[in-house]
Amino acid sequence: MLTVENLHRHFGSFRAVNGASLEIEKGSITGLIGPNGAGKSTLFNVIAGRLAPTSGRVLMDGRDITGLPPHELFHRGLLRTFQIAHEFGSMTVRENLMMVPARQAGETLVNTWFHRGAIRAEERALREKADEVLDFLTISHIADEKAANISGGQKKLVELGRTMMVDARIVFLDEVGAGVNRTLLNTIGDAIVRLNRERGYTFCVIEHDMDFIGRLCDPVIVMAAGEVLAKGSAADIMKNEAVIEAYLGTGLKNKVAHG
Repeated sequence: MLTVENLHRHFGSFRAVNGASLEIEKGSITGLIGPNGAGKSTLFNVIAGRLAPTSGRVLMDGRDITGLPPHELFHRGLLRTFQIAHEFGSMTVRENLMMVPARQAGETLVNTWFHRGAIRAEERALREKADEVLDFLTISHIADEKAANISGGQKKLVELGRTMMVDARIVFLDEVGAGVNRTLLNTIGDAIVRLNRERGYTFCVIEHDMDFIGRLCDPVIVMAAGEVLAKGSAADIMKNEAVIEAYLGTGLKNKVAHG
């Protein structure tokens, strides 16, 4: 579904992404792991159009999407979330969801003058959709809370809910578990699995929690120093000595030899 070919993103002499190539299969939940500074979030930012690549290509369904801005990728069904949730704090949780779909009738001045009935009908439909999403994510009880007042984990669920308000096809989740307690992380994981199985979402997930990655993701891709180091099942990746060395700075044999 998505192919990255020899992608580079340099910041001066620093090569944050250094010739990375990978594929994300349609219908998969792909994990992307690696030590801090490996280039994972930069790779996401290039794929999602927030950063232009220095060189290389990104293909979606065989079509070149390299450098397209986020709003164009949004309309193609490619969405991402962030390590720190980007909620509209003064709006309610429900309103945060309702504002996601593009080209709403109320956004044009003419419609506000002459087509108020159409605007009201659309808002009713969006409210119903938002309530369905909140129910799916088991957070209906916070629908009328200001988004600024909910917990970090709940904000991550709201970000996931935003992707459900449109026809998302592939979603990039950047450290969805950061700062989230175990109970809410399990809720997020359950929602991702259901969206994948029941609605056909494709996911790529950056996460440091290997239990979470092992539960959800197959395959798992490992990055280090801006490059793709390995790809395989979570079990195979955790036994890969090159991966262990990238994380720990020592090979498995040396680790065992020194106790």
